[in-house]
Amino acid sequence: MVVYSFALDRDDEMNQMLGGGFPKGALVVIDGPNGSGKSALCQRFAFGLLDNKNTVTYISTQLTTKNFIRQMNSLDYPIGIRLLKGELLYIPAYPLLKESKPRIDFIQRLMGAAGLFEKDVIIIDTLSALIRYSTEAEKSLQLISFFKKLTGVQKTIILTMDSTELPPGISTEFKDAAEVFLTLKIRQIGTEIRRTVVINKYARPEFQVGSMFGFKVEAKAGVMIDISGVS
Repeated sequence: MVVYSFALDRDDEMNQMLGGGFPKGALVVIDGPNGSGKSALCQRFAFGLLDNKNTVTYISTQLTTKNFIRQMNSLDYPIGIRLLKGELLYIPAYPLLKESKPRIDFIQRLMGAAGLFEKDVIIIDTLSALIRYSTEAEKSLQLISFFKKLTGVQKTIILTMDSTELPPGISTEFKDAAEVFLTLKIRQIGTEIRRTVVINKYARPEFQVGSMFGFKVEAKAGVMIDISGVS
């Protein structure tokens, strides 16, 4: 089975916990509330994918290009050279969202932007923020069908969402369509914040996949497995 590995020499555990890499031609859905670590995980995946000679498109609803580079550097994920070489395409949707009105149809804009989907892996963080003003059942099914066509030609699509931003039926459609479905949970114990990845579904893993694992985010260390995060 062929996967897009995101292993790093300094932290191979996360790649192993998630099946040895994401399957080629898979739809990956990561659902979690605000602050649960969706973006941090996506940044870890993006850097690991690039380090393993894969190309990545990263669409962000949160960071400008400058702030994305700064954030990645703070995690010791230098990506400047990847941008210059064209291995990474970064699209900041944040300025457009900030100025947008509910009538703007981002679903149609996504499906019409062919250049965004030429890389091996496409990360959209956060999909729910991008489509919440144009979400309805028919359009969402069209978007899922569009993503499935891309996975049919071996593209892997990673979507993050906060399901509370979408109607329940629509968020369920994305989860049901996914080959890989992860839920992020966050809890505070005293002054410590613990984050957990729950692996709900993982099709075609290269290695055995666990049911959950904890992770932590540290400056100049990045996103690391945190055994204490699961109890």
